[in-house]
Amino acid sequence: MADHSQRPLSELLDELAARTPAPGGGTSAGWAAAMAAGLVEMAAAFAGEGEARDRALELRVRAVELAERELRAYEPVLAARRLPDGDPSRPERLRAALTAAAEAPAEIATVASEVAELARRLAAAGNPALAGDAETGAILADAARTAAARLAEIDLEEARSI
Repeated sequence: MADHSQRPLSELLDELAARTPAPGGGTSAGWAAAMAAGLVEMAAAFAGEGEARDRALELRVRAVELAERELRAYEPVLAARRLPDGDPSRPERLRAALTAAAEAPAEIATVASEVAELARRLAAAGNPALAGDAETGAILADAARTAAARLAEIDLEEARSI
C-alpha cells in the first residue's frame, strides 16, 4: 500500500469513502491529528515559538506514521474472524488481534492530546492574529483524540468479552 502522505487529498477522500475496511476511523483520526499539528506548527512559527513549532512537526510526522500503521492494523482481526467458529485457536487469535489493533488508535489519541495542549497554549499566548488557527488545531486534535480513544476502547472491550 502506497504512502498516503504523498497522495492528493481528493484521492484520500475517495479511498476513505470507498466500500473497503481501510482507511477508516483510525486512519481518519490520525490524519485529523496531523492536520491539527500542522496548524499548530504554523501558529507557532508566526509566534516565534521555535520549540513549539519543532514539537508540533514531530507530532505531525508521528500522526501520519500512525495513520499509515492503522491502515493495516485491523487485517489480523478480519483474518481471525474468518476462522471457523469451531477452530480452537479462534478465540485467542481474535483476542490478540483486537488487542494489537487497539495500539495504533491509542497512540494516535496520545499524540492528539499533546497537539491539543500545544494548540491551546498558542491560542492563549501566541500571535492573536493566529488564535483562530490555533483554536481550530485544538478542536481538531480533541476530536482526533476522542475518536481514536473510542476506537481503542471498542477493540479492547470486544477482546475482553471473548
